[in-house]
Amino acid sequence: MKAPSVYLHALGMINALGSGLQSIVPALAAAHAPGMASAHSGIGEAFVGSVLAPLDLAPSPELVRYDCRNNRLLLAALAQIAPQVEAARERYGAHRIGVVLGTSTSGIEAAEAAFVYQAQAGGLPASFNYRQMEIGTAAPFAAAALDLHGPAYTISTACTSSAKAFASARRLLQLNLCDAVVVGGVDSLCELTVQGFASLESTSNVRSNPMSRNRCGINVGEGAAVFLMSRDEAAVRLAGVGESSDAHHISSPDPTGAGGELALRAALADAGIEPSAIGYVNLHATATRKNDEMEAHLMARVFPDGVATSGTKPLTGHQLGAAGATELGFAWLTLAQERHALPRHVWDGDADPALPKLDLVESERILPAGPQYVMSNSFAFGGSNVSLILGR
Repeated sequence: MKAPSVYLHALGMINALGSGLQSIVPALAAAHAPGMASAHSGIGEAFVGSVLAPLDLAPSPELVRYDCRNNRLLLAALAQIAPQVEAARERYGAHRIGVVLGTSTSGIEAAEAAFVYQAQAGGLPASFNYRQMEIGTAAPFAAAALDLHGPAYTISTACTSSAKAFASARRLLQLNLCDAVVVGGVDSLCELTVQGFASLESTSNVRSNPMSRNRCGINVGEGAAVFLMSRDEAAVRLAGVGESSDAHHISSPDPTGAGGELALRAALADAGIEPSAIGYVNLHATATRKNDEMEAHLMARVFPDGVATSGTKPLTGHQLGAAGATELGFAWLTLAQERHALPRHVWDGDADPALPKLDLVESERILPAGPQYVMSNSFAFGGSNVSLILGR
């Protein structure tokens, strides 16, 4: 028997473009990200994607032990879909709604600040609690904040974390373990990731430049993106999911892109469509030498006739555990909002002649009306690969 279809309803989002769709949609259309800028870090100046919106929403008193920047980013995104979550809770009951979130850093920034305080004062600050940085607490915290009692768990697979959350959430719905799931990802800036990627010589001190011959690394970013997913029919369906793990290297992608290609082709097979049916692809496009090379070659193999593509990390920074959900959110907007332009590919326009030529979206383009499919790809350390397809 065919598994039931699942649909993506409300979207909450916060990142370097803004907070909420009201500010993010026009900023994305204009390719203007106020939060993309140089910032001082332990390695000197770093170009990062920061959330500039105030994070005034704090956990309730019973959850104050979880209070950190990561969870405030999460609360800001959750607040944007709270009415839809509340309606689902009234319809199904709190025990039938799950939470699946991806994260990579969790609240490590809170721990860094606490250790600096400890070095100066001789003890940890009273406000610090290990739960703020524990990598598994994002989903249980969100469930408690929303008063949901279904399955709640966190996925951490580096840069595919929140993309894999959608595969997991779909399984909960198709197995009838839940009637609705809050799904997405969150990550916050911290020295661990900025300095960690710098030690791998993977960061750029100017805006990232994906697919260019001059690309020189990533900009680390922060943000959160969450959806409400259910079996209730809506405008946009999660049509296909493909996952693979090639385990090529702990930090370098397989240069052939074989594992990534498996994920893309698995997603197409799951959706029951040919590559020609895809109208747009949001690339992983980190702007590192090796990742862009791998992705360009696998895209040329899977889409030999070409497809409209863009990499959006120059507008958000690489949000690591939140990247997959954010970029799927951008893809969702192209289907859910009438005449929403495809996200632009922001770069210097100097194509790398060693890479296959991709159809990069550099000026306004809009998908035709009617049925359409779009794809979002995520690739991570350790050879974790995920491809997601949305259908309208």
